[in-house]
Amino acid sequence: MIHVTIYQNKRREYTGFTTYGHAGFSDEGQDIVCAAASVLIINTVNAIEKFTGDKTSLVSDDAEGVIDYSLKERPSKEAELLLDTMVLGLTEMSDDENYAEYIDLTFEEV
Repeated sequence: MIHVTIYQNKRREYTGFTTYGHAGFSDEGQDIVCAAASVLIINTVNAIEKFTGDKTSLVSDDAEGVIDYSLKERPSKEAELLLDTMVLGLTEMSDDENYAEYIDLTFEEV
């Protein structure tokens, strides 16, 4: 199962996330749930880096499926939109009866 914890500040702005695990929906290289979650997450990290000036921190371990990503300050409007979009996609996946058992999404105030 993919576990994703989304971090929010007191203003309910997303400030980062931690992911770990693999979906286990199918064999490696054929797992559409893992691929979909990975695209959402990695594209968000890349887009924030390319299209915003936000300062960030990233720690990852591909073998373990770990990504620990955080903004060092309040998110810019652009970063906020990108994180909102990622959370929307992950929420849709975790709410879908076909994929809910493969992704666990939680929210935590920091």
